[in-house]
Amino acid sequence: MRCSCKECGTYMIQAESERLGCVCPDCGYRCTDCLGTNTVVPRDQLARLQEDPRFFPETLAASLRDPEETGMDADDWSEDGGYGR
Repeated sequence: MRCSCKECGTYMIQAESERLGCVCPDCGYRCTDCLGTNTVVPRDQLARLQEDPRFFPETLAASLRDPEETGMDADDWSEDGGYGR
């Protein structure tokens, strides 16, 4: 993605460091707009998501199946956000 600096209009470059995002080479302004929400998930939190059962491949696959195919309906959807957990 190509971002222009909100402060001076210069083409910004993506910078990987403790803070991901873009940095302006002219004025040093930083932003994370091109990452979507102007927020970044810290690496340690992202690593913990790997162990979250909501993101296991089999859980994701089950959530994409047609409810009629699985014999489940909206009443089977659990409060924590998934079928049959």
